[in-house]
Amino acid sequence: MTRPHLTRPEIAERICGGASLFIYRERVINATSWERHHPGGALAIQHFVGRDATDEVEAYHSPAALERIAKYAIATVEVDAKTGWRPLTPPIAVGLVRHPDGVKGHWAREGNVRLAGAAASSDIITLTPSDIEPAVSDLDAAREKSRSDAYHELKSRIKDAGLFERPGPLGGYGSDLIRYSFLGAMAFGLHLRTSGWIGQMGSAIFLGLFYHQLTLTGNWWWDRVIGMLVANWIGGLSLGWWCDSQLTTVVTNHPEHDPDIQHIPFFAISKDFFGSLWSTYYKRVMALDGFAKVMVPLQHKLYYVVLSLARFNLYANSYIYLASRKPKRDSFWRFELAGVAFYWLYFGAILASQRAWGMRFAYLLVSHVVASPVHVQIVLSHFACSTEDLGPSESFASRQLRTTMDVICSPEIEFLHGGLHLQVTHHLFPRLPRHNLRAASLLVKEYCKEQDILYREHGFVDGNKHVLSVLEDVAKQLEFIKIVAGGEIKERTQ
Repeated sequence: MTRPHLTRPEIAERICGGASLFIYRERVINATSWERHHPGGALAIQHFVGRDATDEVEAYHSPAALERIAKYAIATVEVDAKTGWRPLTPPIAVGLVRHPDGVKGHWAREGNVRLAGAAASSDIITLTPSDIEPAVSDLDAAREKSRSDAYHELKSRIKDAGLFERPGPLGGYGSDLIRYSFLGAMAFGLHLRTSGWIGQMGSAIFLGLFYHQLTLTGNWWWDRVIGMLVANWIGGLSLGWWCDSQLTTVVTNHPEHDPDIQHIPFFAISKDFFGSLWSTYYKRVMALDGFAKVMVPLQHKLYYVVLSLARFNLYANSYIYLASRKPKRDSFWRFELAGVAFYWLYFGAILASQRAWGMRFAYLLVSHVVASPVHVQIVLSHFACSTEDLGPSESFASRQLRTTMDVICSPEIEFLHGGLHLQVTHHLFPRLPRHNLRAASLLVKEYCKEQDILYREHGFVDGNKHVLSVLEDVAKQLEFIKIVAGGEIKERTQ
């Protein structure tokens, strides 16, 4: 079928009219009718409206999904062989969403982000192509295009090495399953066979280690079923929420768009959070309120205390998600709800069986605190990295390598990290089996040398020092602002 050719101004006009268009291999993909049904969420598409999303699309989708995406091509475009497609600014990047009145071309301001040139006094905003022209960038378009091309070559090398295939008959999880079984057996065995403090706290420790270690993958359908058995039925968390939030990693470490770094009122890793930003994921203002102004100056001192209790925050996020309108009310959603109910049934029974309220509280606390190193591990790979927005011209590979770092550890103990220590390679190739990440990371390091890109990696202790340094620096900035503001108020009242 011969498709029409669209120019960049024509695409800009259609986007201003409300169409969700992105570029995939020199074709214009129209996602307007199906973006809300996208398994990765509508936001993953909205962040790439007007941009060449080829790298992101191929990083996150299976060959079968790529074939389906190609069917939504409505036109072709001309992409410069040297500098690539000249991107437009996605409306979501300037705080705009299609107006709820449903009228074509009507936009509404989603958060507190203001768009220069738009009518601020009206609830309805009309966009023009000039409004979605990106700001002048210092990035070298030719270099970003070269990095993108080399990224595709890197993917071919990894594929030729067989690293996208699961290792062994159990996908590399044979030793993991043995470890999971041992930890689970010890947790429930000690609980059933002992009644004193030592035995029950031992049970709580093994249960916490069991929660810390649980991770499984498979094909998409089995991914969901097995993942829900692990996350919901055994862990009491929502796999749907986890998947929904993690698929925003296409905009890694962006203060407004990445929920993995949106931890106000407890943590702020950038002074950008001082402005009470709007979260495009949570759809609310991340207010620097009175409580935040107390916590953030202390964040480097309370860091490990807060993360030791982070599992309770995961419960809250999970249940808010399941109760919201985000998930489809399908069999997976019902399976998740049943899993959460089962979890609290068996975990509640464990707590109820303790002899005293003190033991119940201690069991609850110990089993959750022991699992907390996984939370330290998750934030470690991003908190000390750049949160700067370099605009839509930055290539996928450049952005992921700039905003992510690895944690160096010996192969003998990497099971303790569960693959989370190799976040650089995971972010570049999210479909890679985690047991192949180490081998693939060697090829990624070669890519970085060839493209003159810094590959960030630190030891666990050194990485934690970097994170604490960032937290302390931001805390001091807020304290300084408070001192200056207090001085100004004092001057005005004198």
